[in-house]
Amino acid sequence: MTSTFLKALSPFVRVMPEVKAPDREVSFREKIVWTAVVLIIFLLMSHIPLYGVNQDVGTDYLWALRVILASTRGTLMELGIGPIVTAGLVMQLLSGSKIINVDFGDPEDRALFTGGQKVLAMFMTAFQAGAYIWGNAYGELQPVEMVLVFMQLLLSGIIVILMDELIQKGWGLGSGVSLFIMTNVAGQVMYNSLNFIDVEADTSLPKGIISALFANMMRALTGDNPVEWSWFVIRDGLNPSIVSLIVTLIIMLSVIWMETVRVEIPLQYSKYRGMKARYPIKLLYTSNIPVILAQALFANIMFFGQIIYTNFNPGGVNPFLNWIGEFEPANDGTNRMIATSGLCKYVTPPQGIFSQTIEFDLVHVLVYAALMVVLCWGFSKIWVDISGIAPRDVSRQLLNSGYIVPGFRTSEKILERLLDRYIPVVAGLGGLLVGILAAAADIMGALASGTGILLMVSIIKQYYEQLAREQLAQMGGEGVAGLLGII
Repeated sequence: MTSTFLKALSPFVRVMPEVKAPDREVSFREKIVWTAVVLIIFLLMSHIPLYGVNQDVGTDYLWALRVILASTRGTLMELGIGPIVTAGLVMQLLSGSKIINVDFGDPEDRALFTGGQKVLAMFMTAFQAGAYIWGNAYGELQPVEMVLVFMQLLLSGIIVILMDELIQKGWGLGSGVSLFIMTNVAGQVMYNSLNFIDVEADTSLPKGIISALFANMMRALTGDNPVEWSWFVIRDGLNPSIVSLIVTLIIMLSVIWMETVRVEIPLQYSKYRGMKARYPIKLLYTSNIPVILAQALFANIMFFGQIIYTNFNPGGVNPFLNWIGEFEPANDGTNRMIATSGLCKYVTPPQGIFSQTIEFDLVHVLVYAALMVVLCWGFSKIWVDISGIAPRDVSRQLLNSGYIVPGFRTSEKILERLLDRYIPVVAGLGGLLVGILAAAADIMGALASGTGILLMVSIIKQYYEQLAREQLAQMGGEGVAGLLGII
């Protein structure tokens, strides 16, 4: 029976702007073109400033998680993918806790759930835009300026939702959320590696670590007072260092290795008994979804914690609200607020143990790591049930594609019980390891956020695999459709 909550959202689902699913086979080349168009629009929106605001005033509420949320301060992408992942987080928690009942085996229920998530994303866009303005993120605005900024953020959010839907419905490759995260993180990594425009005042070296190392080598060759090479190991704790570079490479190699670990179920094509295949159950079965949802939860806690502190608890006079968080301005000349106590402190990424922007606190590090690991494990377990990759869904897909497991009767229930031995265990273990890796990377520091590096590598690997599958699909032939995703 469809949930009352989903029924209440159904009228909004019908009037929401929608990208129609393709009614024909979309060619590989056309998917590449649409993906490129969406990426170009995203990059343009990330550089078009909001009209009517001054970026030098106000408070940057999402500074610690902007790379993950693909947002850029003071631009049309101010909210980034925050509303989309927040809506996904809320819907997942509601369905996982059985507050709303959804039969994911029923196409109608699943479509209503997806449509409700899209409507909720639009509501979250409007709510976060209003909260930004009410929380003086851009300083004091006049009524006309408030309306103007709100409309810009709302329309930009709807465009982001539609771009994500366009890609997910088969016009492009992958998902818009993954594409935007990958682009944002890759840009941050390149900036922190190769930035030669911005220069440190003390040493006159570029801020990019690779550029700084190269510039120092040129100084040594020309005899122009090079900086001691040992200084680059940690640097000044603010700019990228050799430690940051090494941590980034370790994360990349770890994710690549984890992507290769899998349990393989032997399969046989029912029409041609000699045709065999293997269904891979990857260690990262739920991919990067758990860590995205965990970071979305952290981002919302930090966002609303700062608004509550600024508007209802300035100076920390309310002991109850202090449990949510107390803040103080950063001492680095930016418009950031640093959490000094409360829940908000412990969901703030440590930003590297050598960073001088946040004082090192062992309790902070341990609590943040524990929260990240537990949440990634929990979200991974829940995501299996609601995203169409549970044993019951996979068994149905395999049988519909004409595949059976040798030695077992052709029964959906029997195949489901076989897959149930592996999928929940592998998904939980994968979520646990992703949480450990993300927390360790954030604690040690990286050229972007540790979680961002993890996501970037994982998404690039997914795109590589999807490109291979798309090329296989273009070859045609009987059984190819069933082979997609099966090695």
